Amino acid sequence: MTLKPLFDKVVIKQEEQRETTASGIILTGNAKEKPVMATVIAVGPGGIVDGKEVKMEVKIGDKILYSKYAGTEFKLDDGPVTIIRQSDILAIVVD
Repeated sequence: MTLKPLFDKVVIKQEEQRETTASGIILTGNAKEKPVMATVIAVGPGGIVDGKEVKMEVKIGDKILYSKYAGTEFKLDDGPVTIIRQSDILAIVVD
């Protein structure tokens, strides 16, 4: 199944969560933080949103940082994805 986001929406796939800390401590389910880095897998066309022109700044394949509690999660055949607004994206990660 593929998604075609509307307006200023972006579909992202979260990066894998670390199971251990840098010092080797194994994290339980409650201790893991929600990831804030993801890869863009689909981008809406932009357009007029809430009376303002929105130009999409991200593209498919970009790695991004986004607000911790942003978006809505869905389960697809390929695994979980999150749909967020472009305004919830804090930065594009440049290697």
